[in-house]
Amino acid sequence: MDREKARKIGKGPGNFIFQAGILAAAGIVVRIIGILYRSPLVAIIGDEGNGYYNTAYVIYTIILLVSSYSIPSAISKVIAARLSVGEYRNAFRLFIGSIVYVVVMGGAGSIVCFTMADRLVGANSAQVLKVFAPTIFLSGFLGTLRGYFQAHHTMVYTSFSQILEQIFNAIVSIGAAFIFVRALAGKDETQIAIGGAKGSAIGTGAGVLVALIFMVLVYMSNRPEIHERMNKDRTHRDDLLSPVKIAMIIFGMVTPVVLSTCIYNLSMASNLKIYQHIMMEFKGYSEAVATTDYGLYSGKAMQIVNIPIALATAMSSAIIPSIAHSHERGEYKEERRKIGYAIRVTMLLAIPSAFGLCALAEPITMLLYPQRASYKTVSHLIMALSITVVFYCMSTLSNAILQGTGNVNIPVVNAAVSLVVQAGLLILLLQKTQLGLYALCIVTIVYSLMMCLLNSWAIYRKLRFRQEYSQTFLLPVFASVCMAVVAWASSYLVTYIVRSRANDPELVISGMNNVIRLVFSIIMAVLTYGQLTIRLGIIRENEIKLLPKGEALARFLKKVRLLR
Repeated sequence: MDREKARKIGKGPGNFIFQAGILAAAGIVVRIIGILYRSPLVAIIGDEGNGYYNTAYVIYTIILLVSSYSIPSAISKVIAARLSVGEYRNAFRLFIGSIVYVVVMGGAGSIVCFTMADRLVGANSAQVLKVFAPTIFLSGFLGTLRGYFQAHHTMVYTSFSQILEQIFNAIVSIGAAFIFVRALAGKDETQIAIGGAKGSAIGTGAGVLVALIFMVLVYMSNRPEIHERMNKDRTHRDDLLSPVKIAMIIFGMVTPVVLSTCIYNLSMASNLKIYQHIMMEFKGYSEAVATTDYGLYSGKAMQIVNIPIALATAMSSAIIPSIAHSHERGEYKEERRKIGYAIRVTMLLAIPSAFGLCALAEPITMLLYPQRASYKTVSHLIMALSITVVFYCMSTLSNAILQGTGNVNIPVVNAAVSLVVQAGLLILLLQKTQLGLYALCIVTIVYSLMMCLLNSWAIYRKLRFRQEYSQTFLLPVFASVCMAVVAWASSYLVTYIVRSRANDPELVISGMNNVIRLVFSIIMAVLTYGQLTIRLGIIRENEIKLLPKGEALARFLKKVRLLR
């Protein structure tokens, strides 16, 4: 690939939207697999085991974020900047430097996770946290390889590896949990729950290992082309990056991204510690009860709410190298055009997702987590949290925009301010009210909204970019409200018919009846929203064609006379 061709990479919003579509599709598949396997897993390990797993998982995630999780975004940004000017040898040197970085940081993270588990979580969850330790080390290498190929504006390898990772995670988690629970049969219920949670943690590591093996094979197959490009590189010897310069670039980019992502996700760990402490010290809850209740919020409700947020995560991963390319070359008009497209596409999907979750919270919960003792609570939590889908999608995307344009410190400050406000508000609500888990919902809404507003304001100040409101926000909200009404009415209709036939107005709709109710409601919702977005001009033919398989979709819509 010559320099002129390199300059054309990432031109226009079409490429990164197409790549984001691939990654978003993979992300949704991953989240769906995650939700589907969690249901039988929770049935095996119980709500108590689920609570121990999620408690350990929250802390594991924080350590992972600090040591290696943010590597793909950071590495894709710095490597994309070099590729945009044809510096293939410098790009490869940065790749090697990032591997050295994750060896050091990933190794340190694994050691901290294992040796300090008892200090980071309760005694029961600590046993689970120790099982996560090796996964942190492996995740660094996986993230570096994903970031390297994302910098080349291809999300296919990352997408496939994510699906592969989740499939093996699901298989091994369920299998290992079942074996551990069977082996501990006859023991104390808490010991059985801990054993099942440890089995689930093993599954997480197995998924990462399989995905890493796949990415290594991908790299080996692309190695001849990589070296061929480096041989064609005409970068002057004096312009080649030294080890010291490489270290400065990696730390300069990775550190703010890590801090931002860490603080951004520290909200879950902060909520966990505050909730458990207040409920155990001031409300008289035992560790088992407090952990089990928190598991309903983080291990069930948030798991479902996080599914559509995968859209923003995918768009963020795709937009960073693309925006870095435009920003590096001073193409600010093109940069703003890409930002506008990214926000529009994200909101076009995030807003109806939020309204849809609120309207169909009960049938979704009954399908995925049908435990009779908790499904009502979980469905109410989902309804309360549904609005955070919009805020989290917008704040996640705005984080990526700021990072891609070199404003890497702003998200750190915004996340820190939001975290302090959230922590103070949660303490106040838990101590002064009886809201319990709903206090967690309130502070999650406040935190995500603050991040959304602060980041959006920063984008306006730094880039002089202001998103238009009608097609991006107002019309999608109107279409989503109509869609939600249709979805709820469809769900109510099926519920009424089933209860009338059974002559039982209090009948809990479950099993195949619930599947029929949910599928029928979703079909009606999709048809309603799809028609309204086209009829109201929210999305146009040329924008549809930018999506994966967009040409075929546009032809189909013309056949059914939705497009003219």
